[in-house]
Amino acid sequence: MTLAIDARGLRKRFGRTDVLAGLDLAVPAGTIFALLGPNGAGKTTTINILTTLVRPDAGTARVAGFDVVAEAEEVRRRISLTGQSAAVDEVLNATENLVMMGRLSGLSRRAARERASELLERFDLADAAGRRLGTYSGGMRRRLDLALSLVLPLPVLFLDEPTTGLDTRSRQELWSVIRSLADEGTTVFLTTQYLEEADRLADRVAVLDRGRVAAEGTADELKSRIGGDVVELRDADGALLRELPTDGTVHGLRAAIDELDRSPAGSTDGTSVTIRRPSLDDVFLAITGAGAASDSDSTSARELIESK
Repeated sequence: MTLAIDARGLRKRFGRTDVLAGLDLAVPAGTIFALLGPNGAGKTTTINILTTLVRPDAGTARVAGFDVVAEAEEVRRRISLTGQSAAVDEVLNATENLVMMGRLSGLSRRAARERASELLERFDLADAAGRRLGTYSGGMRRRLDLALSLVLPLPVLFLDEPTTGLDTRSRQELWSVIRSLADEGTTVFLTTQYLEEADRLADRVAVLDRGRVAAEGTADELKSRIGGDVVELRDADGALLRELPTDGTVHGLRAAIDELDRSPAGSTDGTSVTIRRPSLDDVFLAITGAGAASDSDSTSARELIESK
């Protein structure tokens, strides 16, 4: 198996804070890899190290076969990075932005214009190619930003929260483009706050917690580690009051329902209990504890993860 990204023991400290505390990653070539984690977990720092923008304090990382410190220039020649905000020139139109990027990347004027035309068609921007970017929607801007990253076909693409601020339709359109890039052999490394995004797109998912990878696998593998079902307690209006993961056994389901029944919310008139399959949200909450319904819920979920 050829690795597009191979990181071992990465450490990075800012001031007195250990942002990365021994991070290991292995990303096969031609796959989509999603890195999840709460705010401040080190996702952007990881991307900055892998794209040579920040030097690690310790550990090693190779991207596209080259060391990010000793061979930084070789790495930069083989990667592209799209950040959290659109890096476009507001004064220019879409064609002008793409041609300028092509020329800066070393293409001839003719080659730059041909590549711009190809990308405008691919990203469904041809009809708006001559419009100033002030008239573009958020989704159009993000598609153009991604197109700018692909002026030169490169083996590894880094996307730092690429769909932040987009509506559902725009996110889904961008997902389709990202998946098509991987299908053509590009390795895509993305960070995201949208767990559905990782579930829909990623071949493998890693959850970052306290500067280390706390869990990694396919979305289905991670969800299976939570247990077979999640028991939810809802009020008469359908609002979620509390939820508990289980180990998937009948005994586990009964124990969870009994626990909900003993809680103060369980005696409220009109409440109901439902059972659903686990999601990546459950995995995320179980590992990081972020936003969990209660400390006891988070602890029990974490224990399930660690016992697998």
